[in-house]
Amino acid sequence: MAIQTLIFDMDGVLADSEPLWTDIDAAFLRNFGVDYRGEHKLQVMGKSFPLSSQFYKEQYQLSQPLVELVQMRVEAAREFYANRIELFPQVPQILTQLREMHVQIGLATSSVRECTLPLLERHDIKKYFSAITTGDEVERGKPYPDIYLRAAGKLHAEPSEVLVVEDSPTGIKAGLCAGMTVAAVPDRNIPGIEELVQDAHYILDDIAALPGLVASLLSTEN
Repeated sequence: MAIQTLIFDMDGVLADSEPLWTDIDAAFLRNFGVDYRGEHKLQVMGKSFPLSSQFYKEQYQLSQPLVELVQMRVEAAREFYANRIELFPQVPQILTQLREMHVQIGLATSSVRECTLPLLERHDIKKYFSAITTGDEVERGKPYPDIYLRAAGKLHAEPSEVLVVEDSPTGIKAGLCAGMTVAAVPDRNIPGIEELVQDAHYILDDIAALPGLVASLLSTEN
């Protein structure tokens, strides 16, 4: 079936947030006397707030209830999303190009709504998305397929019609488990990331290559 819909991950794909997540988690874990320097970046990359908070709870034997840890991590992240995290270069231009190709565009991010919306609005890119789905809308976060299936449902798209754009192994697995085509845009500053994204159908050098891929898929299908 023809690709009719694109669903983007946000962090590491549209927003250059992954480097700052070390700072966010350092601020979060500082509450418990932990001197965090990004040692577990890959283990939490792309995961929902509950799953990543559960990881830290177990890793550092934190006694606080999970719901409290999630809220503390959200509070640590909120200021970064509202004021500090920038988009990758050309993202608005790329989204404009894609919209001109008459494909639907959706967003499915593990970040919670109170972090996601301030970032989209500050950079004036919310208008490009026909539907926005955030991690707090699903019980099971990535790598489970739930968020991508929910996002596709909002867009009235069949999974076989969807191209997912992801950067993390966790997100790639979620897209594949949802029965969707997946394009990976890996952060090559992370050692060994190429091997971890090999399951994606397409691996792009950067987000600027996406319109070309979509154009080739559309021309093949017509």
